[in-house]
Amino acid sequence: MNAFSVKGNVLYSTSMDKISAFPHHYLVCEDGICQGIFEKLPEKYKELILYDYGNRLIIPGLTDLHIHAPQFAFRGMGMDLELLDWLDQQAFPEEAKYEEEAYARKAYTIFADALKKSATTRAVIFATRHEKATELLMDLLEDTGLITYVGKINMDQSAPEGLKEPSAADSAFRTFGWMNHISGKYRYTRPILTPRFIPSCSRELLEELRQVRMTYDLPVQSHLSENPEEIELVKNMFPEAKFYGDCYDRYDLFGNRPDGEFKFTGRTVMAHCVYSTDEEAELIRRNGVIVAHCPASNMNLSSGIAPIRKYLDMGIRVGLGSDVAGGQTESMFRAMTDAIQVSKMYWRLVDKKAKPLTFEEAFYMATVGGGWFFGNVGRFEEGYAFDALVLNDERLAHPQQLSLNQRLERFVYLGGDLFGIEAKYVAGRNIV
Repeated sequence: MNAFSVKGNVLYSTSMDKISAFPHHYLVCEDGICQGIFEKLPEKYKELILYDYGNRLIIPGLTDLHIHAPQFAFRGMGMDLELLDWLDQQAFPEEAKYEEEAYARKAYTIFADALKKSATTRAVIFATRHEKATELLMDLLEDTGLITYVGKINMDQSAPEGLKEPSAADSAFRTFGWMNHISGKYRYTRPILTPRFIPSCSRELLEELRQVRMTYDLPVQSHLSENPEEIELVKNMFPEAKFYGDCYDRYDLFGNRPDGEFKFTGRTVMAHCVYSTDEEAELIRRNGVIVAHCPASNMNLSSGIAPIRKYLDMGIRVGLGSDVAGGQTESMFRAMTDAIQVSKMYWRLVDKKAKPLTFEEAFYMATVGGGWFFGNVGRFEEGYAFDALVLNDERLAHPQQLSLNQRLERFVYLGGDLFGIEAKYVAGRNIV
């Protein structure tokens, strides 16, 4: 048994609106699982190796529910474009380069290294349609020790020649081949079914992907109701669908239908949901789909502001995504602050009844909210995965004594993840 204890100033979400602080407390980890939090270390744990972090802050690891690995190379560029133009001018030309293994290795090595150094401990990741490059990405992520889901993109239309797949059957065939080739290869890196978004998938491809999901019981990731022009395109392409999400749901790619024939253990994450109608939002809730809120991307690509308060009030599960390179940084601290700021603009400009998000709620979404996709992740409670960040805020001098909660909020807003991550545990393994 691999067991140890850590000591420090522990903080985590005990509810959506409360971050509880435990000064100079102990956490115990056994075989990657948290055994609880203690003011005094129980006798049975006193012989364990102790890592004493003194006055440091210890928080749960953060989950990035939506990030595009091949786009990391051009983050911070093309930010004056809207979504569909941005895809044509920035994303698609870059992703086509991953046909070349040498380029893919160089670019993905940079991405994997950056993600390892960040505050992210778990992530849900888009690759490209290229099987070899996607497997290379999985190899590199496996070496980081992070726990991730990686998806080979499927698309057979509305993309440049050479980037889209020749046919629905070819896309499915290559996905089956990729799945068979990586079977049993990884410990920390897992596959996820990835239709890019509805405009890039024909009806035939969606039906093929239904068969892939039924065969492997895969989780699903995609985009939903991100941009007005995109939504109008979906309406024109799929007039039989009641709304955008209905396109996925018709092919069993939208969580679990409560009355459906098939029950999947793999969960579904949909990024954005900026313009989801009430009917679509109810389907999200009913099917157990998790929303990946990506505020930086929604600002950069002029998409809008997602009504996150509405979703939380409905009981929809919401996590955060960096959405690199629509979002300019992989920092989940930045995603937290952006989520709070755009919610204030939504309240001010759109709906006075939509109370802005609090820091506590944003922290919850970055830890517990996104962590739910992976299971019991995001809390320091018995039975939860031991994912933890040890934060050193000594460089942030202050003339007054601050509470632990104030220190944490300031560390997040001032970008402490750029310099102050002293240790990073993923399922009990310190990977930095």
